[in-house]
Amino acid sequence: MKKIVLLLNAVLVLSLANAQTLTTPQPSPTQTIKQNFSLGSIELNYSRPAKKGRKIMGDLVPFGKVWRTGANNATTLTFSEDVTIGGTEVKAGKYGLLSIPDANNWTIIISKDVNVSSPSAYKAENDVVRLKADVVKTPFTVENFTINFANITGSSCTVEMMWENTYVSFAVTAGTDAKVMKQIDNAMNKDNKPYFNAASYYYDNGKDLTQALAWVNKAVENNKEAYWMTMLKARIHLKLGDKAAAKAAANTTIDLATKGKNDDYIKMATELIAGL
Repeated sequence: MKKIVLLLNAVLVLSLANAQTLTTPQPSPTQTIKQNFSLGSIELNYSRPAKKGRKIMGDLVPFGKVWRTGANNATTLTFSEDVTIGGTEVKAGKYGLLSIPDANNWTIIISKDVNVSSPSAYKAENDVVRLKADVVKTPFTVENFTINFANITGSSCTVEMMWENTYVSFAVTAGTDAKVMKQIDNAMNKDNKPYFNAASYYYDNGKDLTQALAWVNKAVENNKEAYWMTMLKARIHLKLGDKAAAKAAANTTIDLATKGKNDDYIKMATELIAGL
């Protein structure tokens, strides 16, 4: 009898050892998006429930109640630098993204609490930002709840939310220009001056083009084979209204880019000349 018990125990242990862990897909898959923004980044973490033939807005997602803005766990946004949302400054850090959906608009809430996964867990005293966002009806149906970043510039972006036939968005801005200008001022007082980067920033952001031209000339003097620098010089001349100088710089760009075997810059310079 004892031998039989020992044998059964051995069979049980062997069966457990050979058992496989079953892995199945998440019903509402988690998504993490890290978007470079301004001089840092924004990271979004949320879960994406599916419509699956159900009525969503006003039913599965009730109107007038706090929603975790996703499924499963709390939805979070992490800012690597200070930003502004709805006119309110939001310090760098991790925050909960909550919402109160309604038929015509949503209340967007940025909360200090990153663990709100049900309406009962929400506390208004943790609100950092509270703003209204209009609902736009889409002509197409979105199957999975979707949040993404769009309209990204050097100092602003839009957080978009879509599900079923509902689209809602809000803007995030950053004080990028003041930060970059401070960097440029500091860098120009040092020996290794970033002439090209400073000239590019001035050109791209509509600042003093005469100063941008002076800096790009310095950059070209230090690197005469850099066709990308000469191309910027051509663009600055053109923006200043000096077509002859723009054409001369563009022709130089073509010569240098031909030596450097870069067809993209040859094309850009050729198109600039054709447009004069």
